[in-house]
Amino acid sequence: MIKIACIFPGQGAQYMGMGKEIAENYKVAMDVFERASEKLGIDMKKLCFEGNEEDLKMTENTQPSILTTSIAILEVLKLKGLELSIAAGLSLGEYSALVASNAISFEDAVNVVKKRGKFMQEAVPKGQGTMAAVMGMDRTEIMQCLKMASGYGVVEPANYNCPGQVVIAGHTKAIEVACKLLKERGAKKIKMLPVSAPFHSSLLKSAGEKLSEELDKIEFNDMSIPIVANVNAQIINNKYEIKKLLVEQVSSSVLWEDSIKNMISQGVDTFIEVGPGKSLSAFVRKISKDVSVYNVEDIESLDSTIESIRERLECN
Repeated sequence: MIKIACIFPGQGAQYMGMGKEIAENYKVAMDVFERASEKLGIDMKKLCFEGNEEDLKMTENTQPSILTTSIAILEVLKLKGLELSIAAGLSLGEYSALVASNAISFEDAVNVVKKRGKFMQEAVPKGQGTMAAVMGMDRTEIMQCLKMASGYGVVEPANYNCPGQVVIAGHTKAIEVACKLLKERGAKKIKMLPVSAPFHSSLLKSAGEKLSEELDKIEFNDMSIPIVANVNAQIINNKYEIKKLLVEQVSSSVLWEDSIKNMISQGVDTFIEVGPGKSLSAFVRKISKDVSVYNVEDIESLDSTIESIRERLECN
């Protein structure tokens, strides 16, 4: 028997046309786009299928677009008989995971992530905060450099993505100083990220406070499958923990590498990235060479994933 985890992408995975091919071929997927449009009062099909890069890059558009695309694809996988054992999502993707576990309704999720995007965007004035990905350096060395740069402002680890890749976030000047130090100390590569705010840093605490008020309006249900939380890389024990973890997540580091390792320790041998892009699949491959990794974002990847999993099930 194989044990499947679905993992869901976060902000940055978006692209024009995402979800279009699958929605045009599967009514269950198209229905998800229509439900999102109805809930938000915007044409989600037009935004995802035809929206230009600038529209999709606006955080309050990006977040519901990626969530809608991910859940539309998940519905097709379920239609094909996929049974997932556990789920997790990177940042925004955690909401997709919670929808997959029936802990939160899709309508509530798509509504709250649109507001979440707005709150995160507004938390720090444009140009005052940024993020950078640091490649080829261990965590301890990175933390030393961040400490040295902290005199110039907030500078913190935002994402522990995989071995050799940590994303940092904070005030623009402090990030620039940190990047200079990291290069001097031997970081293989540093890439400034095209984001409009320093996500997952303490600078976003105000966004978490506003989000908390919105989450109070949502009814959370018992989870049908376990979900691993970004904040602590642990399985969420019960529905009463969900709100606190989602609020903390906005201004805390995303422990993605640790989350994947936790799932592998629980017997997961198969990961399917559900939604636009392949970033999470690449991270998982760097974390472990002993697991099977797939991504599903269009008809070709859907068919090849389903066929491969069926073959493996028959062999077992």
